[in-house]
Amino acid sequence: MASEDLHEISANWIKSLELASSTGDATSFVSHFHSDGWFRDLLCFSWNFRTLSGSDQIRGFLSEVVDGKPRLEHSGLRDFKLEDHSVNAPSPFKLPGPQGIEGVQGGFAFTITKPAAIGRGFFRLTQDADGKWKALTLFTNMQDLVGHEESSADKRGIYECRKTTWEEDVEQIGGGQCGLMSAARLGRLGIRALVIEKNSRVGDSWGQRYPNLTLHTPAYQNSMLYSPYPTTFPNYIPKGKLAHFLDSYAVDQELCIWLSSSIAATPVYDSSSARWTVDVQHGDKRVVLNPKHLVLATGSGSPRIPTWNGMDEFQGALYHSDFHKDAEQFRGKRIVVVGAGNASGDICQDFVAHGAAEVTMVQRSATFVISSSAAEQTQFKMPFPDGIPVEELDFHNNSMPLAFLLQLAKSGGTQHLKMLDKELHDGLRKVGFNLTWELSPGSGEVGVAAFLFDRLASGTMLDTGYGKLIVEGRVKIKQGQDISHFDKDGITFKDGSKLSADVIVLATGIEPIMKTTRALLGNEITDQLLPSRVWGLDSEGELNQIYRPSGHPGLWLTMGGFAFSRFYSKHLGLHILARELGIA
Repeated sequence: MASEDLHEISANWIKSLELASSTGDATSFVSHFHSDGWFRDLLCFSWNFRTLSGSDQIRGFLSEVVDGKPRLEHSGLRDFKLEDHSVNAPSPFKLPGPQGIEGVQGGFAFTITKPAAIGRGFFRLTQDADGKWKALTLFTNMQDLVGHEESSADKRGIYECRKTTWEEDVEQIGGGQCGLMSAARLGRLGIRALVIEKNSRVGDSWGQRYPNLTLHTPAYQNSMLYSPYPTTFPNYIPKGKLAHFLDSYAVDQELCIWLSSSIAATPVYDSSSARWTVDVQHGDKRVVLNPKHLVLATGSGSPRIPTWNGMDEFQGALYHSDFHKDAEQFRGKRIVVVGAGNASGDICQDFVAHGAAEVTMVQRSATFVISSSAAEQTQFKMPFPDGIPVEELDFHNNSMPLAFLLQLAKSGGTQHLKMLDKELHDGLRKVGFNLTWELSPGSGEVGVAAFLFDRLASGTMLDTGYGKLIVEGRVKIKQGQDISHFDKDGITFKDGSKLSADVIVLATGIEPIMKTTRALLGNEITDQLLPSRVWGLDSEGELNQIYRPSGHPGLWLTMGGFAFSRFYSKHLGLHILARELGIA
């Protein structure tokens, strides 16, 4: 299809959609969608994240009364303009899967009347049975509040953060990548955040992990907000190099971080003053802070350490994978690693590289496996030319409703993915490694995205070389039997079989983040959070809790990979800014 035709199709559709929006005509607005179309909105029509599927849901949402007016009329989106001269100019697209869905996609800008704001949108149009172009998906995203636009530098200027009194409005607990990017974003919006970090050095949340850890996704996917990695960095960044970069990032972004600091008592919220009382142990000083907003950026959860009878009788080394430091000291030893996910693979690879006599992986449940090469071809393929800011990739990726993405995977996308790794999967099966592409038996082959959105990638293995070790027998597999108990020599399984070991590593994942939240905030506050699960998809297909209202005033939660924080930190900032301005 010629570019002129793509532009004409897009321009006509956008012009008609703007007329429906500016006149508050919900029926006409919804008629621009297929009957089973998808609408994803981030903060343009409500102060929340919403995904609607089908004409009835979309119409119902836009017709809800807000301040005496239907939502569509109240928000007043208008001034629609195609992004003709950008990477989001109208272009053809084809979605993965046997249906071969093809159409026209593109970006556009608009203004919002209430609140006064600017936004960006993205559409994917396909033809209906009558040849009319209608939206398969539409995405609307608030970019900035008018008069409070994000600056190219910290609006608050250079400051001194070593003081032991603090009068600012945001306190953030945790200084990993989510905490650092959220604090940097808030600074660009004119909101100073104080970061409380338990470690003695920024970056230690990565630097203190197991020695051979590298990021499992390409460097550009893991770029830090406002600060791309140097071009000399490898595609898969080692944890030590990342730790050093995070340390310098905090300095470059002029973030205020109290290191070697922790929460000394359960925070208390005063609804009358709308402020928290937070008791902080800051080095050798005890400091009481009273922020309006408390942001939890405490990571993905604490180590999950199962208990089995006889663990205290085992005479070898026994530890969780989070505490793996030195495989060299176990050269010539028999190693058992309980678990069959990413950490297990990394650690088995480390033991093999350092001359362990025998390495056995205990697989307790089926694992989703994708090779790094297949992931790069399908999940991490850059849709734009080199040199395009990663923020454009974030906008493009997040324009796709998450629930629709899973639907595409079920309807054929996962089958395509499996074909790319057929040789690897066949080899793994031959040595007894159990594979799955379903979250639960019979639920459909939803693939890698579902494991990420539902389980934070638990139960997955992004193979960077350990698959070959398993296939070649250099890492043995024990699968199909539950653990019965430990004894002084190793592990006994419920079928009576045994594994003798000198070292047992529990690569058994992490506890739910809600457990960390409850330990930090106590039952009274945690019980008010709605829903009671952090992460995972809600009934509409949006991630629970993170970067959106938590259910408790002045409390926000952040977590996830680099790309999540890079994109959603803006929405966190807009939420907090709007509350400070009294418009949300």
